[in-house]
This record gives sequence, C-alpha cells and structure tokens, in this order.
Amino acid sequence: MEVTSRRWRWIALTAIAPIAWGSNYFVTRQFLPDDSPLWGAVIRALPAGLLLLALARERPRGEWWWRSLVLGTLNVGAFFVLIYLASQLLPTSVASTLMASSAAVLLLLAWPLLRERPALVSGIGAVVGFAGVAIMLLGADPEDAVPGTSAGVDPLGVAVSLVAMLMSSLGFVLAKRWGGGVRLLPLTAWQLIAGGLVVLPLAVLVEGAPPVLDGPALVGFAYVAMVATALAFVAWFAGLRHLPAGSVGLVGLLNPVTGVLLGTLVAHEAFGPAQALGTALVLGGVVVGQRSTTRPRDAVTAPVRVVFPHRH
Repeated sequence: MEVTSRRWRWIALTAIAPIAWGSNYFVTRQFLPDDSPLWGAVIRALPAGLLLLALARERPRGEWWWRSLVLGTLNVGAFFVLIYLASQLLPTSVASTLMASSAAVLLLLAWPLLRERPALVSGIGAVVGFAGVAIMLLGADPEDAVPGTSAGVDPLGVAVSLVAMLMSSLGFVLAKRWGGGVRLLPLTAWQLIAGGLVVLPLAVLVEGAPPVLDGPALVGFAYVAMVATALAFVAWFAGLRHLPAGSVGLVGLLNPVTGVLLGTLVAHEAFGPAQALGTALVLGGVVVGQRSTTRPRDAVTAPVRVVFPHRH
C-alpha cells in the first residue's frame, strides 16, 4: 500500500540519524585525535547521555538496569570501539559496504524477535540499496590504503566490521522490543551512559589520561556528542518505535551516501558516474523499500512522548 504522509514524516525524522552519522566520518577525520579511540568513544557517549538524562530526569528501574547495560554495550560501547578498529584495518569503502548490510540483517532479525515479517518490496529495496552502496563506494578510487596495511582486504578487519554490524543490529531490535513502555529520552540516555561507562575503565587502562584537546577538537567533539550522538540516537530510536525495523534499516543506507556527498562538497573528493549511479540506487532502494505491506499495528508501536516531567 502507499506510504502515508504520517509515515513519511517518521521516515524523515529517522533520516536525521544516518545523515548525522555520515557527517561524523568527516568531522572525526578532520578535527579529532586519531590516537585515542577509546577516549574518543567515552567523550562521544557520556556527555550526550548525561545531557539527555538531565532533560529526561528519570533513572532506570528494575530490569532496566541490566537492559541498559546490554543495549549500551551493543549499540554504543563495544560498537564505537569495533567501528574504530574496522576503520584502521579496512579501506573506508569496504568497511562502509559491510556496515550497509545491516539493512538486510535488521529485516531478518525483526522477523523472529519482533514478529515483523519482511515484505517482498522491503527485500527488493534492501538489495537495490546495498547494490547502490557497493557501486558508490567500491567503484571509487582508493583513497584508501590504510597506512601500514597491504592493498588486500584484511580478514580480521572484515570480521571486526561484521561483528560490529551484527551487534548493533541486534541491539537496535532489542531496543525496539524492550522499549515500548519507556519514554524516548531516558531510553536513549541510559544506553549512551552505560556504553560510555563500559569503555571508560578500558580507556584508562589502555590509553592512560584523556587526550589534551585544542580548539578545533573541542568543537569537533561537541558536534559529535550533541548532533551525531544525542540527536542522532533519539531520532533513530524514535524511528524504531514508529516504523518496522526493516524500514529503519533501509533509511540507514543514507549513512554512506552522506559520507560520500560531504567528502565531495567539503573535502573536494572525486564524484564520478559510479558515485552518481550508486547514490541514485540507494535513494531508490530506500523509497521502494518503504512501500511495505506490513500491517499498521506491526509498523507502529506505542507513540513517542518526548515530554519533560514536572519537578516535585
């Protein structure tokens, strides 16, 4: 059936997340220190989580203590670290293409865990979108070769990237399954704080004291924490609440598209026929995949209530 205007509004809101995450590649590469990945994950997650917690003013209760730890590890802590390792071991194009397969994984995981049976058009959209990502990124000139690595694809890098993708996909589906009775801001805040706290002792043990940040790095971390983390995760979890997980996964394909377009516009990287064709296929796959036959009660869960509690 046709996608309603209300659903398109939720799709547009959800798109904030992958677009912000796509811009994160450029900001990280240009402004942030590259020798403190663990502290980078902590500085990215904790301030964002604490800001949202200050707005929400709600602590976890009961089972949400351990659920927050599980989701924070899958979606934030371990994920941030593994993504950094993948970026060191693999060319950006390969790592991004592997992560783009999460669109199909979310479709498959949502079937047994959420009882959201994937529609045929969603599968077609995922295939078209993934093909677009592959053409767009693998067809680019290797800006690549990660210093100190060979021209080939490192099997360890592939394994790390796939583990990161599977962990976050599972975490997103579990957040949708568990989070129906929890307001959006505290749900997001608890995960970000838990993820930051998971990485914090490892950062101290491995990297020692936090890095000294200059002006551009402070501005970069402010953007990464507030926009590419706090705002992006709220938008993403809002989408998971109102849309099928598979639809949200397809919207996530905008992540590598944003990275390529931003690199072209700001860093003056090449944008040739392969990038143009790939971008068109990704956008087409996202649009086609939203024309789902999923029943409304499967597609929309409890409404998001982004409200602030009264002081007592």
